[in-house]
Amino acid sequence: MKDIDQYYLQLEEPTKGIFLALREFILSLDANITNDFKYKMPFFCYNGKMFCYLWKDKTTQQPYIGIVEGNAINHPLLEQGNRARMKILRINPKEDLPIENITEIFNQLLILYK
Repeated sequence: MKDIDQYYLQLEEPTKGIFLALREFILSLDANITNDFKYKMPFFCYNGKMFCYLWKDKTTQQPYIGIVEGNAINHPLLEQGNRARMKILRINPKEDLPIENITEIFNQLLILYK
């Protein structure tokens, strides 16, 4: 079993379900997107370039999508915090995934990578 698959399987709910759903959704966006295990976290790459990743906030344990080139994307739900390059999209585990917002963000992001 690959490290990336083991990572997803060891997660607890609701994070496990959220990450697996996001994985399926992100991979469905473009055939050039791959899911890799880098820095002990699930990264998605577009033609080998780091694209985004899935992680949890250390304090709140709330899952989020980290957008590598987030500084080039404008969307009201993206948070920059004190990051120079990346932005994050927090995912509320008590609500449905914001697929429409995720799609808008990733459509902008894919334009940068193509």
